[in-house]
Amino acid sequence: PNGQRPLRLYQVVADLAARRWNRNGNCLLVVGATYPRELAEVRAIVDDMPFLVPGVGAQGGDVAQAVQNGQTPDGTGLIISSSRAILYASSGEDFATAARAATQQLRDEINRHRAGRSGRAP
Repeated sequence: PNGQRPLRLYQVVADLAARRWNRNGNCLLVVGATYPRELAEVRAIVDDMPFLVPGVGAQGGDVAQAVQNGQTPDGTGLIISSSRAILYASSGEDFATAARAATQQLRDEINRHRAGRSGRAP
């Protein structure tokens, strides 16, 4: 009626979380890496509230887009989860070594993209 698009449910929930439910600073939102545009929209709504970001690795979410669209201005605010790509990095005797290597590779990729925004990794 007024020319504006109606809000989507995730936008309403993000607004409620930021403005009403997070009075004690103990809330976070789960926002999937497979929806990078929505990740940016939610970040704009909630300011510096932390995000749990599943969906990288086996689910196909892009780490670069997740970091660029979800981080706070100081390069923080994200807990990026990658379960299957780490747990099942190898089915052989070297599974622990492979899981460690996959974890370090993901960490390094996250930090590379954090550095791209501010000029250095925090």
